Amino acid sequence: MITSARFVIAVPDLARSAQFYRDVLGFTVHEIGDPGWRFYERDAVIVMAGECADAIPPRELGDHSYFAYLEVDDIDAIYARVTAAGAEAFAPPVDEPWGMREFGMRTIDGHRIRFGQRL
Repeated sequence: MITSARFVIAVPDLARSAQFYRDVLGFTVHEIGDPGWRFYERDAVIVMAGECADAIPPRELGDHSYFAYLEVDDIDAIYARVTAAGAEAFAPPVDEPWGMREFGMRTIDGHRIRFGQRL
């Protein structure tokens, strides 16, 4: 049984990334005693972000810039929150033939996240 999910991402500017995850996605930002790392936590999800200013920007990774699929209980509310906060969403939520209502968005760092809700 998998009881939670943690993702490790490289970000070019840790302070900017932390602000986005807090203000747009509603995560709590945790300082962990290492100035190059922050943990972003919301419900059962933790994103472990490390500052890597010289790494390939996530926007340049193409399809590899996806790092998470987050299943939520109210996709329309999440979509409204992130778009009201100015996040880049690819399209409004749509009902997919595989039984999920989904939308995708891009973080301030260029990583892509897909959100889904079971129909």
